[in-house]
Amino acid sequence: MTIKYLEREYSDEEIYEILEEPVRVWFKSKYKSFTPPQRYAIKEIHEKKNVLICSPTGSGKTLSAFLAGINELIKLSMEKKLGDKVYIIYISPLRALNNDIERNLKEPLKEIYETAKNLGMELDEIRVAVRTSDTTSHQKQKMLKKPPHILITTPESLAISLNSPKFSQLLKDVKYVIVDEIHALTNKRGVHLSLSLERLNRISNFVRIGLSATISPLEEIAKFLVGVGRDCYIVDVSYRKEIEIKVLSPVDDFIYTPTEEITKKLYSLLKKLIEEHKTVLIFTNTRGAAERVAFHLKQLGIKGVGTHHSSLSREVRLEVEEKLKRGELKVVCTSTSLELGIDIGSIDLVILLGSPKSVARALQRIGRSGHRLHEKSKGIIIAFDRDDLIENTVLAYDARTGKIDKVKIPRNCLDVLSQHIVGMALEKVWSVDEAYNLVKRAYPYKDLSKEDFLDVLKYLSGSIEERRVYSKIWFDGEKFGKKGRARVIYFMNVGTIPDETAVEVYENNKLVGEVEEEFAEKLMKGDIFVLGGKTYKFLGGRGNRIRVREVYNEKPTIPAWFSEQLPLAYDLALDVERFRGEAKNISIDELIEKYEIDEKAGKAIKGYIEEQDRYAIVPTEEEMLIESFEEEKRRYYIFHFVAGRRANEAIARAFANYVSKVKRTNVRIMVNDYSFALVLPKSRRLSKELLGQLFNIDLLSNLKESIERSEIIKRRFRHVATRGFLILRRYLNKKISVERQQFNAEALLEYCKKVNHPLYRETIREILEDYLDIENALNYYEKVKERKIIYKKLSSPSPFAFNLVVMASSDVIFMEDKRKMILELHKKVLEAIKGKK
Repeated sequence: MTIKYLEREYSDEEIYEILEEPVRVWFKSKYKSFTPPQRYAIKEIHEKKNVLICSPTGSGKTLSAFLAGINELIKLSMEKKLGDKVYIIYISPLRALNNDIERNLKEPLKEIYETAKNLGMELDEIRVAVRTSDTTSHQKQKMLKKPPHILITTPESLAISLNSPKFSQLLKDVKYVIVDEIHALTNKRGVHLSLSLERLNRISNFVRIGLSATISPLEEIAKFLVGVGRDCYIVDVSYRKEIEIKVLSPVDDFIYTPTEEITKKLYSLLKKLIEEHKTVLIFTNTRGAAERVAFHLKQLGIKGVGTHHSSLSREVRLEVEEKLKRGELKVVCTSTSLELGIDIGSIDLVILLGSPKSVARALQRIGRSGHRLHEKSKGIIIAFDRDDLIENTVLAYDARTGKIDKVKIPRNCLDVLSQHIVGMALEKVWSVDEAYNLVKRAYPYKDLSKEDFLDVLKYLSGSIEERRVYSKIWFDGEKFGKKGRARVIYFMNVGTIPDETAVEVYENNKLVGEVEEEFAEKLMKGDIFVLGGKTYKFLGGRGNRIRVREVYNEKPTIPAWFSEQLPLAYDLALDVERFRGEAKNISIDELIEKYEIDEKAGKAIKGYIEEQDRYAIVPTEEEMLIESFEEEKRRYYIFHFVAGRRANEAIARAFANYVSKVKRTNVRIMVNDYSFALVLPKSRRLSKELLGQLFNIDLLSNLKESIERSEIIKRRFRHVATRGFLILRRYLNKKISVERQQFNAEALLEYCKKVNHPLYRETIREILEDYLDIENALNYYEKVKERKIIYKKLSSPSPFAFNLVVMASSDVIFMEDKRKMILELHKKVLEAIKGKK
């Protein structure tokens, strides 16, 4: 298996040599010259090499992927050899992008036909069609009679196509498979696709082409694209695009400037930037914020303001996309829905309100501006507080120097495997070894144990009749095949995206409101949160209901917006920690020069670092800070771990579990990207000895104990159980409600735990690896063990802890009051520093 970077850039003439006359004449008249990704990739794809192309938006990477295949279809058409079958499959994670590509393909094909006609050639029609969950039965029937030569689809629809008895016959001669936006598939959807591609590879031999904007490490993504034992060549021209990133602050002082003035100055800055540019895209980190910003901009009299996010209907989103393309909108506010490569026309500035939490995400968002390769991508990140200012300064520096945080692909997902084994059983009778070897060729399953594979076969062939779970396959120890209603189950339940629903909140059998499921799964017994202006304590839950009790004079431990917040990438978190230590030791001028920030930002950062150092210490790679302080009812122990929220939550849960056993008390946690707090009743203290013990516990076993007692396992088990067909979402044309799915899952959870069921094991793996980032949590835990631990008992929290302490309070107080809280904390810090002199 060879993974290597392509170093040869072919000349225009060398590429023209391989193109058929109508394609060559058309290209010369339309484009004049090839772009860098096209110069590297087209000839290699023509020579049937697997290629991963990493290049910016507007650099011609889609045509790089398609041109060799289109050229081959034109050649077959000229020779009257174009068969009624699929030759090229284009796969995208976005249905909207699929419709975009269909339009963008039909136009060049039409132009090539016209060119051929002018050259005196008659070409057979090259058909293009989209097949997704939106495709009607009538359209699918038409495809059987007149199959598309180029099929545009999604990962889920490809899996269904493979098991469609008639349509799968049309896939036996596929020559090219293009996977677009591969960076958006480093999740279970991507794992699912990797198995579909191996199954497709069994019936046809094709070239794999991956397309991506910014992603790292490219070698890992290349292996993910092609599977085990195949070569892949990487085209990386992401560096060819000029990018300008600036970090701005709406005010000079984040603490003493009133909220009203900050808001006024922010919108004044936004108005100025919008007026200076033709079309502006504004990214916020939540859907609610996108709506708020759009509302305020309209209030300022700005015309042509649009909103685009996943909570809006598809029709509304498409209308905004079309208006953007036609240049009818001046500014669009979005959360994450415009990160991917939908063609949205010419944008000359991207504004990020708050940190995007990852260098790759920042570059993907900013890359939406300067649509063509020669145009500069211009981005401005606006900071909202001192932590945000530091984070954005480091992020912009990493982006400029090409340091991109690494993605991680889920491994050995037994729920996705279960789904595909049912799909495979519908195709034919398999020997265990043949099926196992096929699965292991998919990169996410390269290390799958035979034991786990056999366990999945045993589960799918066994039944738990008292719980109405019936077998989907037969398995005799050596072979397996389909059974009963497996086909119906597969077609009605295929896919990896779980059904989401609101969770009802009850107090004494009285409905008090609803919360998002993503929020509910984060709750631990004793957590306090705000709903409808009242404060409630979480008591427990069953099915799609959670039980609470109203409490008074208690601060929330978890804010309602927590589930929407993006977590900080681990690599970026480590760089923030390193930066804090560096900023302590260098001058403002050196900061300004190295990190390309203005004097205002330099002074704000230096002042923040100096305050922390004089009041407590600046935690660095050498020294680790634990601080404690108390308030009326609670005692806080804050661990300054800069590992990002996912890794921090893993460590915090493990620590809380250990302390709760030793102290025999409920320990709550508060977590952000830079620290976490263990919150105890005021009557309970943690000795230095006990704090020291926390650095020698079995982190993993304590974390597992914590998970098994939390709400997250119930909800994640339902997701895994539905993916693995243990719980069905639809049966015999009947949709099973999410409430019923959840109830069924909870009825099976204890049984599955007792027998160590493969889907129970997968639930634990998913929570540990995909949700909590256990790998980096363990990595960071080992790092801090090597550091000198400094323990400080303080009268009030240190500056670095302000945002953690007031985070949960943001639900019960207005922004103005939250700023007042920080202001009061800051005054106490200044008084303490003054007293030390």
